[in-house]
Amino acid sequence: MPKVLVTGGCGFLGSHICELFKKRGWDVIAYDNMTTYEFKKNAYMKPESRYHNQRLLEDLGVKVVIEDVRDKETLFLWTEGCDYICHTAAQPTMTLSWEEPERDFTTNVIGTFNVLEAARKFNIPVVSCNSIHCYGPDKINSEITERETRFVREPVAIDENEPLLQGVVTPLHASKTSAENYIRCYIDTFKLKAASFRLTGIYGPNQFGGEDHGWVANFAIRNILEMPLTIFGAGKQLRDILYATDVAEAFWCFYQNPVSGIYNIGGGGKTMISLLECIELIEKITGKKSDLRFGKDRFGDLRYYVSDISKAKKYLKWEPKVMPEEGIQKLIDWIKKNENLFIKNLN
Repeated sequence: MPKVLVTGGCGFLGSHICELFKKRGWDVIAYDNMTTYEFKKNAYMKPESRYHNQRLLEDLGVKVVIEDVRDKETLFLWTEGCDYICHTAAQPTMTLSWEEPERDFTTNVIGTFNVLEAARKFNIPVVSCNSIHCYGPDKINSEITERETRFVREPVAIDENEPLLQGVVTPLHASKTSAENYIRCYIDTFKLKAASFRLTGIYGPNQFGGEDHGWVANFAIRNILEMPLTIFGAGKQLRDILYATDVAEAFWCFYQNPVSGIYNIGGGGKTMISLLECIELIEKITGKKSDLRFGKDRFGDLRYYVSDISKAKKYLKWEPKVMPEEGIQKLIDWIKKNENLFIKNLN
């Protein structure tokens, strides 16, 4: 039976990857340090909810290993005997990257380097999560125009050849791009079967969201719990959001079609939605109005991003299936089913 190691396996995306591979007959190791720092701004999240995904995976028969990707020797011990690595462990948020730049660097760069070394040592394929933040905001932000509910741009989609780090560079921009450069290095120098997935805004069940990361879930949770919701900027920022099971399927597709390289993994033109449009859709589904507040634009934010996914379609034989109306409905159903995970009646 083949075996996969999923770093960050108890996180939002990692849990969906673990579940997919387990249900398809693989042995699965969820490798996670179970850190809680990234949830410190999620006022509505009960502390014990951090372990929700761990319990879910253990019930499925997934082996949960509580270790850190920054510990290379321990990572090697658990990688030996595996057939594939799905690397989702990361410091994912813009704000925390400038609040704790050393954590950002060690997690995103050293952690990814260690994963690549493990893949090289045991000669197994690896996919690593990157972010659209590697592009940098200034060039893309300068090309958009404003409409009633969203920003627009021509051409609509952005491909993998878009110049990186255009304009303002935060620690998150730097660490994500550095990690991807190492992936390219290991492909070119060591002929490793590897891919970097530049992920757009992802969402779905098992996600606790927050003002810093996971905005679709944050909007839905705050609507259901009747908590205030702060929009930074005009609310016309646009993404091609992608449902979690579609992302997990992309990791599966790379193992079936291991064409190394850099891939945009997003919803493309079919799933474009602005913050304001997303809130309107959530309100339509729940029948509740959101308590909206507006704040200033945040430093380093990208106001527009839509993925050109033609490369992933061609080489990975992958494309998304879940559209926003269906995906957000499933997310809301999960939140309502698991309201015990959240703190209600917060001011």
